[in-house]
Amino acid sequence: MSATVVEREPLTMQATGASRGAIAVWLFVSAIALAVVGLIVAAPFAQAHGHPEFASPIYQAFSFVCHQIPERSFHLNGHQFGVCSRCTGLYTGFAVAALIYPLARSLKRTNTPSRVWLILAAVPLVIDFALTYFGIWQNTQLSRFLTGALLSSVAVFYILPGLVELSSAIVRRFDRDSAIETF
Repeated sequence: MSATVVEREPLTMQATGASRGAIAVWLFVSAIALAVVGLIVAAPFAQAHGHPEFASPIYQAFSFVCHQIPERSFHLNGHQFGVCSRCTGLYTGFAVAALIYPLARSLKRTNTPSRVWLILAAVPLVIDFALTYFGIWQNTQLSRFLTGALLSSVAVFYILPGLVELSSAIVRRFDRDSAIETF
């Protein structure tokens, strides 16, 4: 009977460790996502308050991932955000969905929804882009923001489980290698 108890304790400890690992991944992803959104808004705020030395590196960093066209960007105090409205939607949607993820789905689950949901979430963005590209309809700041936010908020349900699984695999490998070294 004592052998059964000894076998159960490591399983419980592993489950607790896995839970802590999943929470750590969630907290890390959420913190990074919120920091990025914070920087998007911090750039125009800093610029408006006379701190171009702080704003300039933010704009420069975001220039590698966004076109930053002023007409397609939100503005704060007369200064444009660090990224365009669609990218603002992408980053904001990701951050909000990452924050509320544990309310919608267990952090322990590493399986992902059917890919059809990700494709369906991309359809409004593609339509919004295509209608403007072909001159059929002119999209707006709001349509760009919302279609970006929709896609990235759904993407969280694919990215976060993958990162949790990856971190679990790394921890298992590290634990296995540590166990081998002790012998």
